[in-house]
Amino acid sequence: MKVIHEARHARATLDAGGVATLQVLDAGRLNIIGSAAIADLRAALQALAAEPALRVLVLRGSGERAFIGGADIGEMVGLTPATAQAFITRLASLCDAVAEMPVPVIARLPGWCLGGGLEVALACDLRLCDDSAMFGMPEVKVGIPSVIHAALLPRLLGQSRADWLLLCCENIDAARAEAWGLVHERCAVGALDALVQRRAAALAALPPQALRQQKRLLRHWQTVPLAQAVRDSIGEFAQAYATGEPQALMGDFMARKAAKREG
Repeated sequence: MKVIHEARHARATLDAGGVATLQVLDAGRLNIIGSAAIADLRAALQALAAEPALRVLVLRGSGERAFIGGADIGEMVGLTPATAQAFITRLASLCDAVAEMPVPVIARLPGWCLGGGLEVALACDLRLCDDSAMFGMPEVKVGIPSVIHAALLPRLLGQSRADWLLLCCENIDAARAEAWGLVHERCAVGALDALVQRRAAALAALPPQALRQQKRLLRHWQTVPLAQAVRDSIGEFAQAYATGEPQALMGDFMARKAAKREG
């Protein structure tokens, strides 16, 4: 296991199969993130993104009580309008760094995932939870709106469900989160590591250049009109052939098919 980045609040490792793990450290029992943790996590993401062997990233908290329980109210209580803008810009930059990772990012979600923690999870490509998971956007309860990557909720869940989460400030459990499409896979308590490992290994086994292209396209499609998304995909299809992956993989497929036919 190769250590890519280590700081007070973040540790990033990369295994021989190209699966990286980025863990929140020293942020309390619920992995509450303030400016220091945000900075450490962003630095770790930057280091990971530069690793050519990287194929998939698992983002997780410490322990099983929470993924990220939210942003640090102890820090936010003392903010002014100017420092509030700087704080939320830093958190937005962390979410952007997650979304812009060149490979798929899996959020490992036990226990609490609230506020800023849910915004980080929304920036991930896949969200996997166990039955202990609870999700919510409680910001209005403490006098602030849910902002930045909470803006992804209407397109992920639909307007009605996003309205309910953001206005009512009530939590939803793992079963409802799965039914709403907030999480992609759910398992029993105690089985989350196995689920995450299976999904990460399956992603890491896919052709790496094609997987990076697909991740890039998915993010690009979120930012442009449909017609442009279709047009821009044409160049990406052609570019795939510059990597050599289609020729090798399709050639193998055709060879297996011919061998089966002859047999």
